[in-house]
Amino acid sequence: MASEAMILDVDGPDGPRAVRLSSPSRVLWPQVGLTKLDFARYLLDVAPAFLRANGDRPVSLQRFGGDVEGEFFFSKNPPKGAPDYLRSVPVTYPSGRSHPQLVLDEPAAAVWAIQMNTIVFHPWASRAEAHDLPDELRIDLDPQPGTTFADVVAAAHELRAVLVEAGLECFVKTSGNRGLHVFAPIEPAHEFLEVRRAVIAAARELERRMPERVTTAWWKEERGARIFVDYNQANRDRTMAGAYSPRALPHAPVSCPVTWEELDGVDPAAFTIVTVPERLRTVGDPWEDLHAKPGTIEVLREWWDRDVQNGLGELPFPPDFPKMPGEPMRVQPSRARNRA
Repeated sequence: MASEAMILDVDGPDGPRAVRLSSPSRVLWPQVGLTKLDFARYLLDVAPAFLRANGDRPVSLQRFGGDVEGEFFFSKNPPKGAPDYLRSVPVTYPSGRSHPQLVLDEPAAAVWAIQMNTIVFHPWASRAEAHDLPDELRIDLDPQPGTTFADVVAAAHELRAVLVEAGLECFVKTSGNRGLHVFAPIEPAHEFLEVRRAVIAAARELERRMPERVTTAWWKEERGARIFVDYNQANRDRTMAGAYSPRALPHAPVSCPVTWEELDGVDPAAFTIVTVPERLRTVGDPWEDLHAKPGTIEVLREWWDRDVQNGLGELPFPPDFPKMPGEPMRVQPSRARNRA
């Protein structure tokens, strides 16, 4: 039986490349009938904005054995047989282990990732050549049960005010699900731990201003019906879906940059791999100039020092991280009380 595979001619900085796409008619999003070829065409349509946001960074690929309802795994290093136009950079993980990680430099690399059954792209907050030094301060606003998207929007607007007071310009995108991601471009001058502390300082200030609506509580049992500011997404090797990356959800949503002015009227479900190319053609990319004026985290570092002097220090790290200096016990509060 003849193979269904096809060849896509993909333009790039070094001229067109022939990228093989096997099983182009494989349905990735069954609910809406979108295929592997639909996904490849989407990424080619949005390639300039997608690579501006996610290129030149170590990236993890969330790869699926079948459609988005099936099992998945994360792939970080280039597999054997990868084309020679794929780049990698050695990075150090929280365990101290070092390993090469993929970097996307051109549209053909993104289409190759689709051929490898990638659905979601997870870029680091740092550039490939300075991977220890984030150039984006990223804050994940994660809605908890009992909250609405309007609650997330209200928290995002107040967070913007907090960051402006700290001397940072910030940008916002939908998560592709129920939350929002707020990014502030920063000079790549501090290691991940320092940037994480800057995020915690901003999160605590936001929590002080909206105590009934926002929380920094790591343990779910303490969050209540509030928006969780997931500060641990600022850690080394912790990533979120990149701008213009699809999500593995039934209606093929996209994590989509929006302007602050349009945020109040946004419907996150409206941004899909079907609708976003036309949005880029008509509205443009709200993140096109994201890195035009990077700021510093100096004010946030001062806020961190102030909070430490007032008795507030480190917050829990993810469970797979080594125990960190000054970190509180990694024990769920209710369990800790039961042990007492």
